[in-house]
Amino acid sequence: MERHVERPGATTLRGNPLTVLGPALKPGDKAPDFKAVDDSLKDVNLAGTGNGIRIFSVVPSLDTPVCDAQTKRFNEEAGKLPNVTMYSFSMDLPFAQKRWCGAYGVDHVKMVSDHRDGSFGQAYGTLIKDLRIMSRAIFVVDKNNVIRHAEYVKEVADHPDYEAALAAARAAASGAASA
Repeated sequence: MERHVERPGATTLRGNPLTVLGPALKPGDKAPDFKAVDDSLKDVNLAGTGNGIRIFSVVPSLDTPVCDAQTKRFNEEAGKLPNVTMYSFSMDLPFAQKRWCGAYGVDHVKMVSDHRDGSFGQAYGTLIKDLRIMSRAIFVVDKNNVIRHAEYVKEVADHPDYEAALAAARAAASGAASA
């Protein structure tokens, strides 16, 4: 995938259009590789997320109300989806991610920070050029590293369609279980 793609107006903040870097991925696309770090400063790439069903929840910053709610929601849902691994990606520093998880008892979502070079954001088309934060998005990636669900939330302050992502993850998990 080309990483130098610019998508002007792909997202908005309070109605103001912003340019997003990277392609708009869709179901059926191969999940791109990336290089980021977890909340212990260990490198994370696509292979490092395992070969099961994964939800990649992408948020601008954990310290904002919608991002907080989105991450807590996926933490709650993780217990109901034992064959799905949840990841939360943001540009927050790993230390802030770890602090936030400890403060709110979030222990079923794996935190990934893209703060170093925006590799995930550029590969998945979520890096807001104007602000150097992520746009809100959700991806469901199957065991073959194929994207089964992709949602780019137009307005940064809006919630994603949780049910659509969870349904896609359930479908991918049931397909994986029968394969």
